[in-house]
Amino acid sequence: MTVDRAAEIIQFAYPQIYFACHTRHGRARSGPASLSARDAQVLVHLDREQPMTLTTLARHMGLAASTLSEAVKQLAALGYVDKARRVEGDRRQVGLALTRKGVEAVRSSSVLETPRLKRVLRRLAPADRARVADALELLAAACRPKGHRS
Repeated sequence: MTVDRAAEIIQFAYPQIYFACHTRHGRARSGPASLSARDAQVLVHLDREQPMTLTTLARHMGLAASTLSEAVKQLAALGYVDKARRVEGDRRQVGLALTRKGVEAVRSSSVLETPRLKRVLRRLAPADRARVADALELLAAACRPKGHRS
């Protein structure tokens, strides 16, 4: 399959998936029950196992490190981000990692509403569900900063 054909398929498929599964409500500011859109965007770029520096995350998201620093401080205070992990290969740098609570927050505030998404996924055979998940995971991996698997 060519890159052009793959792009065309994704450009048609993603909006259909989004329409069928996206949440129909707005988001509130970060708090125990919900995340702002920006905060959710920050969290989905972090991994539970492989920490990322603030600088790398800011560069990847196209934000100033100072802007992102304030958001990360708030997310850490809420227990969604662990700021104490060290980056592999450089023990001087503090890494950011998603906590278990952060994973739960992402899932509960995802633009893809879990019940809707599960309803659609149940229409697929288990092997096809695995192929879909694997393919989207591969595409997401290609979108991440080099060296981060999230």
